[in-house]
This record gives sequence, C-alpha cells and structure tokens, in this order.
Amino acid sequence: MARMVNTVTGSVSSDEIGVTLMHEHIVYGYAGYAANTVEVYDRDEVFDVAIKAMTDIKECGVTTYVDATPNDSGRDPVLYREVSQKSGVNIVCSTGLYNEAQGGSPYFKFWAGLRDLIEILETLFTTEINEGIGATGIKAGVIKVASGLNAITDYEKMVFVSAARSQVNTGVPIITHTEGGTMGDEQAELLISSGANPGQIMIGHSGGSADLKYHQRTLEKGVFLAFDRLGLNADLWSAGPDNLRISTILGLIQMGYTDQIILSHDVVLNWLGGKLELSEDIAGNWYPTHLFKNIIPALIKAGVTEEQIHTITVKNPKRLFEG
Repeated sequence: MARMVNTVTGSVSSDEIGVTLMHEHIVYGYAGYAANTVEVYDRDEVFDVAIKAMTDIKECGVTTYVDATPNDSGRDPVLYREVSQKSGVNIVCSTGLYNEAQGGSPYFKFWAGLRDLIEILETLFTTEINEGIGATGIKAGVIKVASGLNAITDYEKMVFVSAARSQVNTGVPIITHTEGGTMGDEQAELLISSGANPGQIMIGHSGGSADLKYHQRTLEKGVFLAFDRLGLNADLWSAGPDNLRISTILGLIQMGYTDQIILSHDVVLNWLGGKLELSEDIAGNWYPTHLFKNIIPALIKAGVTEEQIHTITVKNPKRLFEG
C-alpha cells in the first residue's frame, strides 16, 4: 500500500519516488567542524555543486535522493529545499544522530545525566518528522542512527531505542551507519526488539564486510542491507573496494535476497570545515552517477536481470518507505 513520504518540499506518494538513492550527502561535517573558522562556507558554491549532481543523477533516471546527514553532522534542510526546488529531484532529509565517537555525543551525554535521554531523543526525532525541523517547516523523512567499530556503546543503544520508538510513532524508515560493516546483525536485533518494523530498517555500509553468513543472519531478520559506499575503491573508512562489494552483492542475489538489497554511494558533495582531496585511485568513481554508469552494467554483465535491477533501485526503496 502506498504511503506518503516526507520530502523537503512536501509529501509525495511512495508510488512516485521512482529510482532512489537511499544514502547520500549534500553537505557533511564531523562534529566540531564549526570551530575551524579559517575554512569559509561558500553557500553559493555548495548550492552549485549540489545542482550539478542533481542534474547528473536526473539524467541517469533518479527521481529521489535521500540525504543521510544526521542532526549533529551539518544537516542543512533549507539548503536541501532550495536544491530540490531548483533541480526537480525529490530530496528526503534525515533526523537522527551519528555514533558516539564522531557525533554530537558530548552535548547529549551532558543532558543524559540530568534527564531521560531516550525520552529527549524520541521527542526530538518524532517532532522533526511530524511537525518539522525547528522553524523551517521541513519534515524529516527518515531516521539515521550509527554505531562504531565492533561494538554498540551504551550511548548508541539509547539512540537506537529512541529511533525505534520514533518509528513506531511516525512510520518512517530507519537507516543506519555501520563502521566497517560491523554490528549490522546487532543493530537489527536492537531496533526490532525495541519495537521497530524490520521491513523499515536499512542496515548501512554493509559492503564493509564480504561475509555472506554474517549478511544472511542479518537478512533473515527481514531488514534491508545497503551496499552504499559504491565508488570508494580502497579500504578507506573500512568501506572495502568495489570489486569485493560487487562479488558480495552477486552472492546475495544468487542466494535469493534481491528483494532486500539497496545500492547507493554515501558521496559527500561538500565537506564542512575544509575540502577533502582524495586520490583518483581511491575515489575516482565516488560520485552519485557511478551506480548507473558502472556498477549496474557490471551486475548485468555478471547475469543480473533488468527486472532484478528494477527491484533493487525502485521497488526496494519504495517498500522500505511503505513498510
């Protein structure tokens, strides 16, 4: 059954979201970026870079772009609305928090010593989805949460529980960050045990692991797996190279999990607090058209059908939003 999806310009039917990139970033900054006042934020330049990317992905058939930047990492919903209005691409904004080591944990841990953090965050996430983000009137359409390498900390567990409760309140998807592809199984278990709908959970950065048994354990819980760092062609951020990701995707398709796979890039179009220059061999293909120009042709050459590609790029994101 179709559901309404919050975009930065208003609600659209899930029947209309079409080809969807489920994990990307227009702007991103690690917590503390604002302290570097030497690096000037050129909003006009950021806007132009974003418009070019939206134009490029539209030419590849993309209709909807999910910006996975959480509240503590430089999210800019007003910018996203302007980009969406100019480009015609649906943009979905996130509510949520990054992991303890790299997000805004000091602020929230301070308040956790005085009040119930789970209650604070459940109210925050639910309000941003149902009523809007601050005074912008822009409603978040997904909840983004994250854990660190090989562990989910007590702080992160509270964020995950809050996200699950907010999903119960709102019916929007939860998308996650895994560090190095670890803890995906545990993330799914924690969210589901806290009340989240498994059909509206997307475990992110799964391409950091090539362990098919590990992925199978996670998929058996009924969640989606996102191979969403396509184009990072070295072990930067424990992402794993594309050839390893492609082999893993093919293996899972052959095992019958086409209906639970989602593909994206995690591309950061604009870094806050300084420009990041990555070498050609590491990130020469790290751009949100890479899936369509290189990955899909490689999958088809390996025997994946056009129908399966349609399922992965259109039907699976639609089902994630619909639950």
